[in-house]
Amino acid sequence: MFRLLGAFVGFFIFGFLGIFLGYFIGSFIDRFNAYGSVGMNPFNAARRQSVFLETTFILMGKLAKADGRVSETEVSHVEQFMQKLGMTREHRLKAIALFKQGSSVNYDIHPQIGEFLSVCGASGNLKQMLLVYLIIMGLSDGQLNSAEENLLREIAGRLGYHYAAFDHLLDMVKNQMHFAGGQTSSPSALEDAYRALGISKDSTDQEVKRAYRKLMSQYHPDKLMGQGVPEEMVAMATEQAKEVQTAYDLIKKSREQNR
Repeated sequence: MFRLLGAFVGFFIFGFLGIFLGYFIGSFIDRFNAYGSVGMNPFNAARRQSVFLETTFILMGKLAKADGRVSETEVSHVEQFMQKLGMTREHRLKAIALFKQGSSVNYDIHPQIGEFLSVCGASGNLKQMLLVYLIIMGLSDGQLNSAEENLLREIAGRLGYHYAAFDHLLDMVKNQMHFAGGQTSSPSALEDAYRALGISKDSTDQEVKRAYRKLMSQYHPDKLMGQGVPEEMVAMATEQAKEVQTAYDLIKKSREQNR
């Protein structure tokens, strides 16, 4: 969009040669909007992807061990997580080793979080996706116990999330998971749909659409890969996007019926 606008403005101000200058500047702005500033340096992409993967599986291990033991359900969830991602054998072996490292007794996660912040911290979307993956992991057995929730809050705090902001994200992810597989038949489905988008029944149509578009942008595979999420790990974000879509469709249908 901005490349065409830039070309038009360039022609209007500088004439024919201005078309090329305006188009170039507009293309730069379009790329920034699509991928964010951290996504514009391809030389750092491999490093960001590596650190994102390392941090995710180390913290998953720490989270699984938060209550003192790693349950079979948690191990199964990590295995299903890797299968769903379609990870290569090399990446699976690496992820398992990282998970075990994080779950080892007295393992200090703070240096790893510090490295994540130094490499990926400029992107709020990467920080949010890390938390989303960890919340999904914590909820793999149906609920968060107090030790898991406290650890998640500690991690969120290190990532710059205030208490209320983390509560909001946690509630959204919990309710997005209610729509896994396109489920919309529960008695509380409509209420869950609003909470999945982080809004309420009193929100205007414009606010509903804005919340929906923001979430779909956050889960967009091209944007995530551009910022540093490994391609294999984008599959989980795609699942979340489907759940957001289902929730939005339910809200939209309900509002159309009540007009």
